[in-house]
Amino acid sequence: MTLNTPLDAARLSILTDIIGGFSACRILCVGDVMMDRFRYGDVKRISPEAPVPVIRIAKETTTLGGAGNVVRNLNALGAKCAFVSIVGDDPAGTEIGKLLGKLEQVEAFLRVAPGRQTTIKTRYVSHDGHQMLRADRETSDPLASDIMRDIERDVSSQVASADAIILSDYGKGLFAGALAHFAIKAAKAAGKPVIVDPKGASYERYAGASVITPNRSELELAIGLSIESEAQIVEAANVLRRDVEAGAILVTRSGDGMTLVGEDGAQHMLAATREVTDVTGAGDTVIATFALALAAGASTADAAYLANAAAGVVVGRQGTAVVSAQDVTKAIMQRGLAHAEQKVVDRTSLLEQVKTWRESKLKVGFTNGCFDLLHPGHVSLLRQAREACDRLIVGLNSDASVKRLKGDSRPVQNETARAAVMASLATVDLVVIFGEDTPLDLIDSIRPDVLVKGADYAREQVVGGDMVESYGGRVVLADVLGPYSTTSTIAAMKSAR
Repeated sequence: MTLNTPLDAARLSILTDIIGGFSACRILCVGDVMMDRFRYGDVKRISPEAPVPVIRIAKETTTLGGAGNVVRNLNALGAKCAFVSIVGDDPAGTEIGKLLGKLEQVEAFLRVAPGRQTTIKTRYVSHDGHQMLRADRETSDPLASDIMRDIERDVSSQVASADAIILSDYGKGLFAGALAHFAIKAAKAAGKPVIVDPKGASYERYAGASVITPNRSELELAIGLSIESEAQIVEAANVLRRDVEAGAILVTRSGDGMTLVGEDGAQHMLAATREVTDVTGAGDTVIATFALALAAGASTADAAYLANAAAGVVVGRQGTAVVSAQDVTKAIMQRGLAHAEQKVVDRTSLLEQVKTWRESKLKVGFTNGCFDLLHPGHVSLLRQAREACDRLIVGLNSDASVKRLKGDSRPVQNETARAAVMASLATVDLVVIFGEDTPLDLIDSIRPDVLVKGADYAREQVVGGDMVESYGGRVVLADVLGPYSTTSTIAAMKSAR
């Protein structure tokens, strides 16, 4: 199974269902938080004082790093998260607290260690994306026993409500003692999977973990041998798995992809084919996506597949970046239904494409709906809509929007699955998901030349109709084909049981 192998519709549906379940999951992340600072600038000369380049700083950014970046990825993927970590009693620790406070679905349990230096990594990057220098400030000493007891209490209080536990070890002192053993024991007692991003040569502290995710260099360090081939990776991973009684080992291999080794054997996944811009934080994206997929009910193989897809996205971005559920969906669709990956877009990409179409004098059409269970009535509507324009955009109600409009039992299919189905249709050129109850704001942004709804709507009932006609566009009421509806389909399915 590789990202270079096309996915059929059935497998794509399974994977999008997993992604659709991300928002219902809560992850407990325990790990070393740090601050990542990036200073970007031009490099045009060598210093007269020493043979070193001079970088003229043009921009500076600050974001959460280390385990904090794992949390950022979980938040971006739509999950709820409890985060247990340690900071120093310094300005950087205070700033980390503020950055965590801005993440809506994150509950932070930050302990402050007096006299401790909060870890700060400062990277100097040239305008063309090359990292020139990294400067670190940190304290990596073991924690005082009273603070460790507080952290253990925080972990104990959150295990029961978590669907999976991540231990993100960056070697900054949090796991210098017995915290990993404590957390794994508590998670196993509660029946929750534990996924570990390891550090160092001693893996005894991770004994009993569900999955451990070393990179190739970390695996070599753990077993004390050089690894040259895929066969040696599998052999080394099996040795490690048996030594620490782990359920599986997921080896990340940078540009060569990943290898998952478990009781059922080994599976190699090739890296997604894309230009690598920056690998900073890619491991954080991997463990966040992998753990979240497991929490959503995925097998380890499917979880690894999605984590590999997420990694392929994040290495194409600069700095300590994150991915969203939509990013991962788009990545797997690149290997799925024909050209569908180009059709599911966010609003920014949508408006850029609309601008390009308009520059080419193409007539832009728009229609919208829940499109829960696709039926012949939908197909007929979309065909007529496409005949009325040169390019057709479908606005798709988000899951939350459908629930408000249709009730808690809907939608039957989550928004990623519905978007995948829409994107597979030849009559549809772009799909965009909107969270409002009506598409009025979306219509206002697009300003379509043609607005299409079914003829079961009266003209005055068409949302955005007056707006479109005010600037010279037109409203088209498409003929309704047959007595088809998702509601009647669901009712028929229930009566047939």
